[in-house]
This record gives sequence, C-alpha cells and structure tokens, in this order.
Amino acid sequence: MFSDRQKPKAMNEIGGQPNRIEKNTKIKGDIISEADFRIDGKLDGNVKTSGKVVIGKDGYIHGKVECVNADIEGSFNGELNVSDLLSLKSSAVIEGTVSVSKLAVEPGATFNASCNMGGKKGGSNPAGFKSPNNGAAKAS
Repeated sequence: MFSDRQKPKAMNEIGGQPNRIEKNTKIKGDIISEADFRIDGKLDGNVKTSGKVVIGKDGYIHGKVECVNADIEGSFNGELNVSDLLSLKSSAVIEGTVSVSKLAVEPGATFNASCNMGGKKGGSNPAGFKSPNNGAAKAS
C-alpha cells in the first residue's frame, strides 16, 4: 500500500534548507554551510558555502565569503570568492577584493574593489586592461 518511492525527500539532503540571518540581527563569527545563505542582518565574520549567498538590501557582511554564486543588494567589505556568478543589484556597495568567474552589475551599483575575473584563481589579464581609477568603478 505504501512504497518508498512515494515518500517526500527529506529537506536536509545535500544543500538542505536555505539559512537566513534576519534584519536587526547581528552575528560575529564564522559560518560554514552546504546550503544557500541569505543575510538581511549584519555579519562580522566569514561565510563558506557550496551554495549561493544572498545579501539583502539591508544586509552587510564584513569578512571573507567563499561560495558558488552570490546576489548582492546590500553591502560587503572584505574578500569575496565566487566560483561562478556574482550578481550586483543597483543598491549594492562592494569594497575589498573580489575573485569571480562571471560578473553581472546593474546600473547604480558601487564596486570599489580589486577584481580578478576568470575561470582560474590568480588568472592573468590577457588584454592588459588597467582601470583608470585603480579598480574603483561606479556603474550608472
């Protein structure tokens, strides 16, 4: 009558439920997770995940973030290592160093960071491009 095939999959399988730090919450410390992470509060520390990091409009991270994908609407200051896509929304403010494979920036985002872009960390800049303002840019 009941078979194993009809059981719903557990939410704590690889990746699991997304984690969330709500607005008006402040955390000091490091976070390691296999699931996606959304920050709407303030984090002073590091985040390492094999998923996606989302910094909401009121969110702020000061520290190091290592993830596969990231969507940023709020503020970030530190070292950001994104192995795939970093998406900066118009309200984003980024400062520090960024290493990314793909970058999408909406007009209005503030990107004051040293950026290394490519498939390999520490990759070269084949075109020899140098920013006229030492890597600081404001999309408008």
